[in-house]
Amino acid sequence: MSNFDEYKRLGEPQKKEKAKIWKTAIGLQQVDGLTPSAYLIETAKANIEGDITIEEVKERINAYYIAKPASKAKNNRTEEADKVSTKITEILSENTFVFSPAEYISIHKRLFDGIYKFAGKIRDYNISKAEWILDGQTIFYASADSIRATLDYDFSQEKAFEYKNLTKEQMVEHFATFFSGLWQIHAFGEGNTRTTAVFAIKYLRTLGFDVENDLFEENAWYFRNALVRANYNDHKNKVFVTNKYLNMFFCNLLLDENNALINSDMHIKNDTVKLQDDTVNDTVFMLIKENNRITAKEISYKLNISIATAKRKIKLLKDIGQIERFGSDKTGYWKVIK
Repeated sequence: MSNFDEYKRLGEPQKKEKAKIWKTAIGLQQVDGLTPSAYLIETAKANIEGDITIEEVKERINAYYIAKPASKAKNNRTEEADKVSTKITEILSENTFVFSPAEYISIHKRLFDGIYKFAGKIRDYNISKAEWILDGQTIFYASADSIRATLDYDFSQEKAFEYKNLTKEQMVEHFATFFSGLWQIHAFGEGNTRTTAVFAIKYLRTLGFDVENDLFEENAWYFRNALVRANYNDHKNKVFVTNKYLNMFFCNLLLDENNALINSDMHIKNDTVKLQDDTVNDTVFMLIKENNRITAKEISYKLNISIATAKRKIKLLKDIGQIERFGSDKTGYWKVIK
């Protein structure tokens, strides 16, 4: 919707940088299903062109919503999207940052002041959120009583962490762990992902990384879902916390990798399907171990799977060296290697 790519292709360096920041700010609204207005887009373009300052953008947006009927402005939370996009742009344009819980809380206050009554305030109640990728389940967030202490601890640990002897890949893995832990605390009633994303961009810049903002604009929803998967356990169903998806995101962000960032890949049903697939593989192996002359047709019948699937499972076991075929297909037999 933002259509700022023209500035990236043809614009002057200053305009190009402004456009990248605006794209990030607007894209991050996707994590809460929000879409900025056409008026915000046009006002942002005036800022990119240098016709108005960011302060004037904020004044125009405020005036726009004072004049606009509240019923139209707030039903779809467009006002929130417009104002928070503007504030994200302002913060990301500043060359200021202090690594501390106070800075993290301050970013939340600046983003959501005038939007939420609890802007910049640590939540004093416990929460849960149904997640699509978890089939409606929720992760466990920090309890209200422990938020401040947990924030202080995580920041102190990160501040003392030594990066000197790490490879870039190891740094990325560490960043993924730190940011997923910070997000899991969920210090605020709303706006945690956007706050964490802005904080992450600012922090990584102070460490010397050239953070490509576009990735947050194009994959904001993936970023949030990756944070969810990095904090969800269901041992009973063989679903475990994993930084795999968050690592892929940060490798693209910081190491110029080109991992495919696909939201549906993170759905826990994929873990269940893999578990079921592994179970079938094990069962086929056990059937062959019990009867080394068993056929694909017989396996198909016993497991209620197609003959094609049975043959594919047999081939897999053969390819990975668990079984070996001796003799012809009709009169031969299987030898169990492992």
